[in-house]
Amino acid sequence: MTNALPLPDFTHERVEVITGRRSGLLVAVALHSSVLGPALGGARLWTYPSWTDALGDALRLSAAMTLKNAAAGLDAGGGKSVIGLPEGTVLDADRRRAAFLDLGDAVDSLGGLYRTAEDVGSTTDDMLVVSERTPHVVGLPDTVGGSGEPAGPTSLGVYASLVATLERAVGTGDVAGRRVTIAGLGQVGGRLAERLAAESAVLTVTDVNPAKRALAAELGASWVEPSEAHLIPADVFVPAGIGGVLTDDVIDALDARAVCGPANNPLADRSGADRLAARGILYAPDFVVNAGGVIYLDLVAKERGSLDDIMGRVAGIGDTVRRVFDEAASRGVTPLAAAEGLAAERLAAGAGRTALV
Repeated sequence: MTNALPLPDFTHERVEVITGRRSGLLVAVALHSSVLGPALGGARLWTYPSWTDALGDALRLSAAMTLKNAAAGLDAGGGKSVIGLPEGTVLDADRRRAAFLDLGDAVDSLGGLYRTAEDVGSTTDDMLVVSERTPHVVGLPDTVGGSGEPAGPTSLGVYASLVATLERAVGTGDVAGRRVTIAGLGQVGGRLAERLAAESAVLTVTDVNPAKRALAAELGASWVEPSEAHLIPADVFVPAGIGGVLTDDVIDALDARAVCGPANNPLADRSGADRLAARGILYAPDFVVNAGGVIYLDLVAKERGSLDDIMGRVAGIGDTVRRVFDEAASRGVTPLAAAEGLAAERLAAGAGRTALV
C-alpha cells in the first residue's frame, strides 16, 4: 500500500466515486485539470485499509499527473483512477473483469474529459476490458493494434534522468562503476536494473516481493531488505516502488548523493525536498523523471510522429531534468520548486482553454 501521505488541496474539476454495480468495489475517477486538454492518467488496482485511503490516492495521483503532463509538454490534463480492494480481497478472473467493466462505465461518464491507461496493479489486457465500455482508454495490447505496455518507455525516461542526475551529482553521466540502489523491481525498476547491470553499474536492489531475489542474483546485484535500502552507500538512490518512502527519518539516514526514481510521490511530505537539499542530496522530481510512459501513450494515441520520434521525445526527459537543475541553481530553490514552476508556466499559458468550457 502507498504510505500515508497528506491530501493535496482540493482543486479538482470533478471526482466520481462509485460502488461498481458488477464488482461491488470502490471505483474513483479523479479529474484534476483539463486546462491543457483531456486528462490522461492510469488506473490503479490496489489494496487499501479503507475507501477513504483509495480516494485519497486518486486525489494525490491525479494532481501529480497535472504536473507530470504539463512539465512533459503534453497537451493533456491530469487525472487518475483507482479501484480499491478491501484488505484481504483476492480477485478471481470474473470479478476482476467486472471491476474493469465498472471502471469503463465510470470513465465514460466523464464524456471524454479523462482517458485512462494501465498503472500499478492493472495491465494492458485490463484496458482491453475497459474499452468494451468506453473509447476513452489508451495503452491497449499490441496484439489488437494498441500501443502496448508503457513500462519500457518509462524506464528509458528514468535512465535518461539518472544519467543527467549523475552528471550533476558526480560530474559524469557514465554509469559504469557507479553505485545505484534500486528500491522496487517491478516493470520499470526491473528494466532499469537490467540496463544498469549491462552497463556495469554496482547495483544494490530490493523489493517487498522476496521472489525478486532471483533477478538480483541473475544481474549480480546485492540484495538488501527494503527497510535497509536507504542505508547502503550509493551515488543514486532510486525509489521505484511505493509512494511516501522518503520520510524525514529516511532522509536523515539516507546515504546517497542523489535521488532519482520512478515512484510516484516518493516524498512523504513536500518539505522533504528542502530536507534533502539541506543534506546536499540532489533530488530529481518524480513527475519529471517518470513521464516516459505517459509521453509514449499520449503521442502514440494522437499519432504524433513515428515511434523513433516518440522514443526520442522520451529520451529528451534527461534534458528536462538538466533544465530543472539549472533553474533550481539559478533561482536558489529546490529542484522540486523549479519543476513545479515549469509546470505552472505551461498551465498558466493554457488557462484560457480548459476542456470543461
